[in-house]
Amino acid sequence: MTDLSPVTTGLDWIRARGIGVLAERMGIEFTEFSAAHSVATMPVEGNTQPVGLLHGGAYVVLGETMGSMAANYHAGPGRLAVGLDINATHTSSARTGFVTATCSAIHLGRTTTVHEIIVTGEDGRRCSTVRITNLIKEVPARSAS
Repeated sequence: MTDLSPVTTGLDWIRARGIGVLAERMGIEFTEFSAAHSVATMPVEGNTQPVGLLHGGAYVVLGETMGSMAANYHAGPGRLAVGLDINATHTSSARTGFVTATCSAIHLGRTTTVHEIIVTGEDGRRCSTVRITNLIKEVPARSAS
């Protein structure tokens, strides 16, 4: 794992750790970050389904990225958060521009976290609501192979 000890803010932690190749390819960018509250954007272009709407799976990737990163930040050094459950309800569709997602902690426990991610289009309409539950566990020891 990357040494994150000199990190001073949530956004510094994100920059040091990285958000993963898939999230980077999709253009996800965090503008605020903590275990309890985060904001990120994602472009519609490049993440659409054949009819030109933002792909439903793209909303889920955005939500899982935000919730999992927040859960791992909450877990702290030597611990790891892994997804247990995720669900999404899509109520509108973005066709152009960017979507903005706001991730809010519902529960930050010792062994589980629950986050709700609300994704809106540039017009302010809610497009999707994602909820993710993560399990926090100790980082497994590497086997000597």
